[in-house]
Amino acid sequence: MNKKVGIIGIGNVGATLAFILASKNICDEIVLKDIRENILEAMSLDISQASAASNSKTKVSSVKEAQDLNACDIVVITAGIPRKPGMSRDDLLLTNANIMISVIKETIEFNPNAIIIIVSNPLDAMVYTALKASSFAREKIIGMAGILDSSRMAHFISKKLNIPCSQIETSVMGGHGDAMVPLSNYTRVQGKGLSEFLKEDEILEIMDKTRKGGAQIVAALGNGSAYYAPAYSTYLMLNAILNDTKEIFPCAVQLEGEYDYTDIVAGVPIVLGKKGVEEIVELHLNKEQKEQFKNSVSGVKELTSILDKNIFRNYL
Repeated sequence: MNKKVGIIGIGNVGATLAFILASKNICDEIVLKDIRENILEAMSLDISQASAASNSKTKVSSVKEAQDLNACDIVVITAGIPRKPGMSRDDLLLTNANIMISVIKETIEFNPNAIIIIVSNPLDAMVYTALKASSFAREKIIGMAGILDSSRMAHFISKKLNIPCSQIETSVMGGHGDAMVPLSNYTRVQGKGLSEFLKEDEILEIMDKTRKGGAQIVAALGNGSAYYAPAYSTYLMLNAILNDTKEIFPCAVQLEGEYDYTDIVAGVPIVLGKKGVEEIVELHLNKEQKEQFKNSVSGVKELTSILDKNIFRNYL
């Protein structure tokens, strides 16, 4: 069976993801699309040549027209603009929401059976937008965030304890932003609880660094944001779907009763397989975590309320 992946938006994240996919050799075909034709041509050639150098069977191509990106098993959307000087959060939200609506309408027309992975920011709001603008079931539109946030938490624990990340298991819930909820009690180091290695104030420090992990990279770059870790996190999702691994990953999905929330997108643990979201895993949260998750969901609701008022009130 031919496994085909489309990537819309060939910026740093999209191009890095395409390179990882081509070198890992887990799909037969990768199709790239971007409105910047010179970038599209350059990345397609460069990644194709990297694929050839690694003796990968994966074919890499680019398309200019929406109808030529078709019959994909998975479509990854990274399209959107970064926040510019003088631009309010609402401006960014509405601009990227309109971009997402345009991309989604084209995508579902020519890829009716695809699973769609959203990487565009603000992440949770863009997943909500994609769901509202399409007729797709929630199982087929998934946001990449929790895997990235969990990897950042593992990184900070690894640095603190001088223990390889391979021996650390972490999980982060909630929205992708400052209000995310790192779950220290579900974190394991060498199979043991985190509290056996770190004091309470040290754990709180790790959680704070995790929340600010992306902002730290943005501040250091001065103009841009992370792309290696987001791209590899997206690759892990693609691998789980294409190979039906049934792995549990924290991802942004629409909740319909889970954790006592409905019609809102938030990051929660899910079982990821060939059908997309195959199960939503409901963890037992303590009182403090429930309150933190509530605050995180409230932050997402603020964004979706703006979308409902300015876009979807007259859209549907």
